[in-house]
Amino acid sequence: MSPPGVDVLNEPIGIIGAGIAGLINAHVLLQDGFTDVTLISRDSSVGGTWARHRVYPGLFINNVHGEYRFSALDMPPPKTASEYGSRLSGMDMCEYMERFSQRFLEGKAKFEMNTEVLSIERDIGGQWKVRVQRHSDAFSVTLGFSRIILASGGCSNLKIPVELSQEAANKAGCSGLIFRSSQFASELENVLKEVPPRTEAAADGVDTILVIGGGKSARDICAKLTNEGRKVAIVFEHTESFLASKTPPPAFLRNSRLINVLAPHSTLNTRLERFLHTTWIGGIFTRWVWRQAAEEPFRAYGIPVGSPLRRTHPLFWGIRIGDEGHVRPDSFHSLDNAGAIEVIAPARVLGYAEDGESLLLSNGRLFRPKVVVLATGYQSSWTPIFTQKFAEDIGINRHEPTTKLSTAWNYTTLKDPPALKPENKLWVTSIYRGLIPAKNIERRDFAIAGALCTANPGYTNEVVAHWIAPYFRGDKMRLPTSQEAFQKAEEQCAWMKVRFPGMLSWLNESYSTSLDFWTLRSGGNRFNWMFKIIDLKELGNVTQERQARRSIA
Repeated sequence: MSPPGVDVLNEPIGIIGAGIAGLINAHVLLQDGFTDVTLISRDSSVGGTWARHRVYPGLFINNVHGEYRFSALDMPPPKTASEYGSRLSGMDMCEYMERFSQRFLEGKAKFEMNTEVLSIERDIGGQWKVRVQRHSDAFSVTLGFSRIILASGGCSNLKIPVELSQEAANKAGCSGLIFRSSQFASELENVLKEVPPRTEAAADGVDTILVIGGGKSARDICAKLTNEGRKVAIVFEHTESFLASKTPPPAFLRNSRLINVLAPHSTLNTRLERFLHTTWIGGIFTRWVWRQAAEEPFRAYGIPVGSPLRRTHPLFWGIRIGDEGHVRPDSFHSLDNAGAIEVIAPARVLGYAEDGESLLLSNGRLFRPKVVVLATGYQSSWTPIFTQKFAEDIGINRHEPTTKLSTAWNYTTLKDPPALKPENKLWVTSIYRGLIPAKNIERRDFAIAGALCTANPGYTNEVVAHWIAPYFRGDKMRLPTSQEAFQKAEEQCAWMKVRFPGMLSWLNESYSTSLDFWTLRSGGNRFNWMFKIIDLKELGNVTQERQARRSIA
């Protein structure tokens, strides 16, 4: 909280990250009257995951038109809408983020781009000290703020197994091109120069690009390189589940709250949800719908039983789900069906072989690729910038449970779950609603954005921004005490273990919870509200509504 007599609106706010969460929080803060907002990013342009240096032609995101935008700026339908079923390309997202920043933030917010955050701490006087190093400087400087929004996300620091690290490659004498999936756009030209077009007579692994990992990034990279005429192989133990159909699904299915209703939440707010998830017949119906949804992509692409592409994580229990839209001839699954991509699964890479050229696979095979792309997941972006002690002090660390939970979710839809790995039973986080560390909630000087698991990033992040702005202003809110926040946060963490037991190892502490609170502004009656299209415009007047309430108060 600010000292008495200090105008909170003129105090400096630092936002770490310039992706979707950072941009919308900066905009809402400015709209709410804050005058000194700075965004800090290691990137040279805004957009985060969709920054210009990370996107490439042929990259499509998991979201369709209307799900990844802000209420203040319309997004025109993609140029390829008829061909790709309104799926957005990476370039669509990049250009939209840049337009939003230019229109609403340039000249109003400050930007520290090409700037690496080295550490964050709070001094004894309560001021935040952010030590940064600008890429153009040889020394670090410290920036001061009264409040911080941590919007660096969980997809910026790649997780690389020790046996696949650059150090391990150097030790084995590997001199080939090895890089992370996040560097693919900037390395693409080098790869195409390094690897000649494929020939059917090529020996095993010769002139082949090996992609390690089974997630969406890995599949996208395989498809892009194959469509460029290169020989590609992919190795994984399991791959992400995905959605696809022969024709684009109608908007009332794809862009409504229907999927949310069919997915159980920690709190069931409506009669329909309680029927679907707590009754015998409702549970049978809901699980049947999810089984059909899981099988439909395989039917659409003609993927046979026994194919390694069926080694997916269960769709219903999944927290990362790809969305292929409708069947396309240039997609990963179509290319694999055509025999254009070599799939090595189930298998994993054990490390670099002693010959300095090959990789040793768990199936005993030596594979000698020309280029290696590491798409092995991500680790928390928080770990490098907070000391362990300060992370504990502020309350963003993983720790053993501190509260005794009495909540049980005896949902019929949650029967027979995948096993929870032993290491995931030991820890919890205490971040209230995925936004505020319970330990720090009464200070109102620190918030987290972009750390929620959600299928509708635009809507979710805008709702979060409208929560953080009044929290920082000191508005009257239904805030719990610190102890109540601990209870709520650890309860939500327990829910994540019940809802996604087999997927927690895929997450890091930069993802704290799923978003179970959402508005019902889309309208409708008790019979059709779940089919109403979610439109970001319904959030367009939230700031004005808040200002009106303040004037009355």
